[in-house]
Amino acid sequence: MVRGVHYGGACAVLLAAAVALGLGARGGAAQLDDKFYDRSCPGVHKIVRRVLREAHKADVRIYASLTRLHFHDCFVQGCDGSILLDNSTSIVSEKYAKPNNNSVRGFTVVDDVKAALEKACPGVVSCADILTIAAEVSVELSGGPRWRVPLGRRDGTTANLTAANSLLPSPRNNLTMLQRKFAAVGLGDTDLVALSGAHTFGRAHCQFVTDRLYNFSKTGMPDPTLDGGYRALLAGSCPRRHGNRSALNDLDPTTPDAFDKNYFTNLQGNRGFLQSDQELLAAPGATTAAIVGQFASDEKAFFRSFAAAMINMGNIKPLTGGQGEVRRNCGRVNGS
Repeated sequence: MVRGVHYGGACAVLLAAAVALGLGARGGAAQLDDKFYDRSCPGVHKIVRRVLREAHKADVRIYASLTRLHFHDCFVQGCDGSILLDNSTSIVSEKYAKPNNNSVRGFTVVDDVKAALEKACPGVVSCADILTIAAEVSVELSGGPRWRVPLGRRDGTTANLTAANSLLPSPRNNLTMLQRKFAAVGLGDTDLVALSGAHTFGRAHCQFVTDRLYNFSKTGMPDPTLDGGYRALLAGSCPRRHGNRSALNDLDPTTPDAFDKNYFTNLQGNRGFLQSDQELLAAPGATTAAIVGQFASDEKAFFRSFAAAMINMGNIKPLTGGQGEVRRNCGRVNGS
């Protein structure tokens, strides 16, 4: 059940039933339970919240970064914490995949959360569950919805660099490719649009928008769907020559650190930062356009759908029961 947001009661009840019964679950998700740590580590949410609040004092981007980290974990091998594993004699880390290298961040904060939890309840809370809880707390602390996070994931003992390079959605993907990648993990159009709405907070590097500004689809011209005023603003931050490819830009130029529906109103004004953002509305015959319109006009509908989509994503092939392990260190397999 989604909590902390005043929705219609029927919708909340249905969502609770879906989670409890594993409806729409992705392999083993029926074994997940939002009360999983109630006895073994009852303070888990408070501990995660405390560490994240402290981290946010020094890094305003961290809430968005942790939400993205969970996303990039679940699309590769399921939500098993594989993205956290460092290189070793047996592991080729996903951190150096093209979509992740010098892009995903928040690993030290995850380590801080893990250290705090190991002190409170050693050997109990998995790194995969830390990512899931951290994403929910990050959204909530940024003004977004709250939801009861199904828990009980265990950590994987492998990583998959090849899968990370091929399966993760790209900021340059067109709508057809985005839909294909989401469908491959059991997610549909509403999940795609709702989860893309996480770009309502956070920052992105110039390297992800320069093609749209100067050479869209190798035409030597800007993306015609990009609002002229917004393009000029971005060109000032990301000049064609001698620019810093790593310079940061707000994904949402209106409320960059708040979790709200402005991402969707930005799309309606042709001010989506990434090609993959604007594709949701601008792609010819886009089946996602109506969903964008709904979320742009109804923030509560967006919040409901986002919470449901995060639960769906968190249910992608979790390891449960005797599968996997609970890592003592999120960057290493136990005993390595």
